[in-house]
Amino acid sequence: QAQLIESGGGSVQAGGSLRLSCTPSGYTYMAWFRQAPGKEREVVAILYIDFGGTYYAASVKGRITISRDAAKNTLYLEMNSLKPEDTAMYFCAARRGRWAAWPLPVSAFNYWGQGTQVTVSS
Repeated sequence: QAQLIESGGGSVQAGGSLRLSCTPSGYTYMAWFRQAPGKEREVVAILYIDFGGTYYAASVKGRITISRDAAKNTLYLEMNSLKPEDTAMYFCAARRGRWAAWPLPVSAFNYWGQGTQVTVSS
C-alpha cells in the first residue's frame, strides 16, 4: 500500500495563508480533501496530473491553488485568505489509472495520507 505523507498544516488567523505539501506525487490524479469534526469528507481540489486539469470546490475557488512540482515529487495546496470555516483535517489522496467521470468522487482515490490539521481562528 503506497503511503502519502502530508505536511504544512498549522494554526493561522483568518486572512492568513498556509501551504500544504504531499509526497510522493507520481499518480494519475491527486487531490486534497478535508474533513471537519462531525462532517463528511469533502473535496477541496483535484489535479489531473497527465493533462494538468484542475477542479476546485466552490467554497475555495479563487483562494486555493493545487499544483505539483515533478522535480520534487511533491503535490502542493496553496491556501490564501483563509476563513474559520476552512478549519479541518486535510488529506492528500491519489489514484493510479483513468476514471471516467470528472470530478472524481472520493471513492475513486486508492491512496490516502494520514492528514494534517489546519485551524483558522477568527
